[in-house]
Amino acid sequence: MSLFESGGAGTVVAAEWNGREVRTWNPAKLADRDVALTVPEARATEQAIAAVRAADQLVPSSWEALSRLLLRHEGVASSGIEGLREPLLSVLVAERTDAGGAAGWVADNLAVIGTALDEAHAPLSIEALHRWHARLMRHSDRDPEMIGTFRHRVGWVGGSSPLDAAYVPPPPGEIPELMSDLVTFANERVDIDPISHAAILHAQFEAIHPYGDGNGRLGRILVSSALRRANVTRHSTVPISVAIARDTGGYLSGLHMFEQGHAGPWIRWFAQVAQAAADITDQLAARTHRIIDAWNRRLRGLRSDSAARALVPSLIAQPVLSAPDAADLVNVSRAAGRTALQTLADHGIVTPIDARSPGVGRDRNWFAATDLINIWSN
Repeated sequence: MSLFESGGAGTVVAAEWNGREVRTWNPAKLADRDVALTVPEARATEQAIAAVRAADQLVPSSWEALSRLLLRHEGVASSGIEGLREPLLSVLVAERTDAGGAAGWVADNLAVIGTALDEAHAPLSIEALHRWHARLMRHSDRDPEMIGTFRHRVGWVGGSSPLDAAYVPPPPGEIPELMSDLVTFANERVDIDPISHAAILHAQFEAIHPYGDGNGRLGRILVSSALRRANVTRHSTVPISVAIARDTGGYLSGLHMFEQGHAGPWIRWFAQVAQAAADITDQLAARTHRIIDAWNRRLRGLRSDSAARALVPSLIAQPVLSAPDAADLVNVSRAAGRTALQTLADHGIVTPIDARSPGVGRDRNWFAATDLINIWSN
């Protein structure tokens, strides 16, 4: 390995790939990066923080599980950026039935986002990242040696090999030190505003590209984790990947600018995306409230103490469920749970769906609150 050139943003390093020499980019450590912002850039981050905090207040803590469907917009869109596109209903069924396939991959992405948010106030660690990666790649057909551990080969982004790639990240030997620096930044740099902190953390992770696969999804999960750690979000997250997916050209251009030493423009673009994600949250929360109001109007003829009426608030947290789920949620027998679901189906609130349960034994009868799911899918 030899150095060809260096600069403040990083160093070009020669590495071997299939017996041939290729050039890789070894980004500068974050401890050595200048992340000072101009006044317009700093103003953009302030506006984004205010918008994200305000949007987060629209998601009550009682909607915590459904707020993971903000993570649907986050997780499904993040997966979509990587070419994994599945309808939300399929993903929700995969979550409940542990199905594989593309829906299972996206469901795994949602599961890791939830775990990362739950653990956000604990110090970030390499061990946590490996664990998240292993969960993210649970349905992958990759070599097991590439799952839950840093890559041990030269990687690349775009193209058919590192010889014609759009970007070739640092060789494997550089990864541990760079990731140690990234973890230190995540845990100790409290002097940087939360939006800039999340933007830098994500961009550096993508520049390192430490894993053989799943770097984009895991890097965007780090954004949600960082915003929760900074208490910018408390109830859920904002679907930043949805906004990124609407400007993938700006996203890739911004990452390239960061890699070349221009942190400010990348942070300003990221701040604008975060503000757009907050606007999406506002719209989704308003539409969800309207659906719930419509449900309550449909059920006016039911007794206030009926199991069906009692089950409605739980649909917000669990929009795909079976009779045993309904029974557990409202503390009734399975027969009563089945009756409650049928009553909701008769009123157009849930719909029977065809979903196979894993393993042996009899399949459950599954129901979905499709009106609710559909508004989060648009």
